[in-house]
Amino acid sequence: MPSTRVSTSTATLQRVERSAGELSSAATRRVEATHDWYRSLSAEDRSWVGLVAQAGIAAFIAWLRDGGDQTPVTADVFGTAPRELTRSITLRQTLDLVRSVVDVVEQDATALAEPGEEQALRESVLRYSREIAFAAAEVYAHAAEARGAWDARLEGLVVDAVLRGEADDSMQSRAAALGWGSTTRVAVIAGSTPPGGSAGVVDGLRRAAERAGVDTLAAVQGRRLVCIFGNVDDPMAAARAVADHFGDGPLVVGPTVPHLFAAGRSARAALAGQSCAHAWPGAPRPVTADDLLAERVLVGDAPARALLLDRIWHPLSSSSGGLLETASAYLETGGGLEGTARVLFVHPNTVRYRLGKIADLTGYQLTDPHDAHTVRIALALGRLSRPFSATPRPRTGV
Repeated sequence: MPSTRVSTSTATLQRVERSAGELSSAATRRVEATHDWYRSLSAEDRSWVGLVAQAGIAAFIAWLRDGGDQTPVTADVFGTAPRELTRSITLRQTLDLVRSVVDVVEQDATALAEPGEEQALRESVLRYSREIAFAAAEVYAHAAEARGAWDARLEGLVVDAVLRGEADDSMQSRAAALGWGSTTRVAVIAGSTPPGGSAGVVDGLRRAAERAGVDTLAAVQGRRLVCIFGNVDDPMAAARAVADHFGDGPLVVGPTVPHLFAAGRSARAALAGQSCAHAWPGAPRPVTADDLLAERVLVGDAPARALLLDRIWHPLSSSSGGLLETASAYLETGGGLEGTARVLFVHPNTVRYRLGKIADLTGYQLTDPHDAHTVRIALALGRLSRPFSATPRPRTGV
């Protein structure tokens, strides 16, 4: 766009130069009187804002002296302030500062300009303020890009530490920098990376998680995409909300843990479940790692073995009423009430009653094929965990 020279006399320029300090002070007073955000700043940050205002007015005078047709204003105007100031003051607040300076100069245009040059000075101020606004936007854009790149590196390091179970001081400081220092109710979800590369995958997943109302840390690790949910009440609902951002294949949700520094347990369960979920062709998507205990045991997952023993074998073996014998007979006879009743020499209604008690005690329904498979694995593990003794095999005939 062609530039338009600003026509101001030497006398007007000299008046503006002599009034630079007064203009800066008046602009600062205007900001302090008008905006609550300025009064809440620390003394150091307020001093930096004042320096930025002074630098802006000085640059305006130099721009005016050159006729207003030189290279557009750059972000160097803000070079006096530290980069950290962009964390204390938002872009909107910076534009409030620009607007206050413009208002002050406009009000004083009559006193600053030579007679007949008032309108030209006002137009110069407005044109310069537009350039300053663009320069401010450039500063904040660069700060956001740098902060985003740094946050992405921190996020990847935190996710990697969770997966390796390294809840040390460095992880704690990185998590705190990402705002996860006090996050509770954490769960890990593991799936495959979608085809077409990983660019934008994490951003899309994070937006979907925000719509679901949960905090998210995510990282792409080769063909695997790992997501950590924070402040999540229903991890399965959250997993369904982001499922479209994963690739095809199993999507496994680890158990919810109290905080990020215990998330290694959830991550290990989710990764173990993802590695063996294909052993259950009918597995839902997403599926919890606890629903894959039997499959995890088959690939040597020790925590899954311990969970199966605690949830199924120990309650049944220590119970009364023939629940362990009923579970064994029901599975051995192919899952029939009549056949189980004949083996145990009881009425079929008794078998039905005991199956209900087994479900109440363990949470597994023997009438469900996958639950029955899981209980069968748990009973085998339980028998292997105690000394072998030869016992008569139950008769399966009449």
